[in-house]
Amino acid sequence: MADLSCQTAGESHGPALTALINGLPAGLRVDPDFINAELRRRQGGYGRGARQRIESDSIAILAGVRRGLSTGAPVVLQITNRDARLEDEHRTPPVHRPRPGHADLAGSVKWLTTDCRDTLERASARETASRVAAGALARLLLREFGIETFGFVRSIHQVKTEIVVDSGQLDQWRHRRDASEVYCPDEGASKAMIEVIHRAKTEKDTVGGVVEAHVFGCPIGLGSCMNWQERLDARLAGAVMGIQAFKGVEIGMGFEATRRFGSQVHDPIHFDAASRALPSIGFTRSTNNAGGLEGGMTNSMPVVVRGAMKPISTLLRGLPSVDLNSKQPEMSQYERSDICAVSAASVVMEHVIAFEVAAALRGKFGGDTMHEMRANFSAFLDMARRLPLR
Repeated sequence: MADLSCQTAGESHGPALTALINGLPAGLRVDPDFINAELRRRQGGYGRGARQRIESDSIAILAGVRRGLSTGAPVVLQITNRDARLEDEHRTPPVHRPRPGHADLAGSVKWLTTDCRDTLERASARETASRVAAGALARLLLREFGIETFGFVRSIHQVKTEIVVDSGQLDQWRHRRDASEVYCPDEGASKAMIEVIHRAKTEKDTVGGVVEAHVFGCPIGLGSCMNWQERLDARLAGAVMGIQAFKGVEIGMGFEATRRFGSQVHDPIHFDAASRALPSIGFTRSTNNAGGLEGGMTNSMPVVVRGAMKPISTLLRGLPSVDLNSKQPEMSQYERSDICAVSAASVVMEHVIAFEVAAALRGKFGGDTMHEMRANFSAFLDMARRLPLR
């Protein structure tokens, strides 16, 4: 039984994007319609560029699934690029003026070339379509164990919503989020966010924001405190920081905890013998400042993660740069891009988090098949409810 892992391949304007997922148990019902719906969400959001009107992302399952069920073999998902023109130098010319904030300059020097395109085609956030597809597949696994995710936009520029999300009305939260052009389930904040994005567009500028994801229904004990590489909070932080243009991440109360005393931060533990249902199995908290993670492990409270996305690096107005051939001052070169991709980033973050939680679930309960994994899951919960074991 292999650990759950994902490798992506493909360039922004190459023939296709690919995700190879290892470690999925045999017998998982794979729903392409669900995965494709999440890919469409990633393409949406007010402030997106013209590329999203060209592409219509959907997966082709190339391996690892037979008759709708995973076989235990590596799963290969492919997303065809309609705007495939990487070998056409007239339509996809060399880029010699690196964009500040992008991977252009560092990549060109690293790989000893003056054409930034070799770097930017892979560094492009187009790659995140592969990770959303893999994350949606992981969400199908999580749902088999009663675990659900929810991602949304918390703020754009200086406009922020103060909504408090709960699992009891998850369908309503999803409906309100999906009704918003910026994927924020707060109608008033959504309108103000759209105004900010529109102003940035008229000024040939870009804006960033903060996105938030919740994972409901995680059992106690996913992740580990025994080795730092196994700490789930560290793995989640790494996954979020691996998203293009993300510059910060916090879990639960995050940085606000540094401005409070410990008595105002740590979540008191209670036990209710009458409440033995998942995920608490009786252990409850009156607050969730830890964001569902203590010592690198889930504690049965919802996992709460926020990520900070900087403004898109490509500006219509350009920024001061240098021609890599002549070394003379020039304005940065324009590549078709978004004004704001925070909405899409909320979809991406929700799915990379889902994948890491699913990987931790696999690590905890193992098994080559869904039958084994379900049996191990049930056996663990039975023992946990009977503590102390005799």
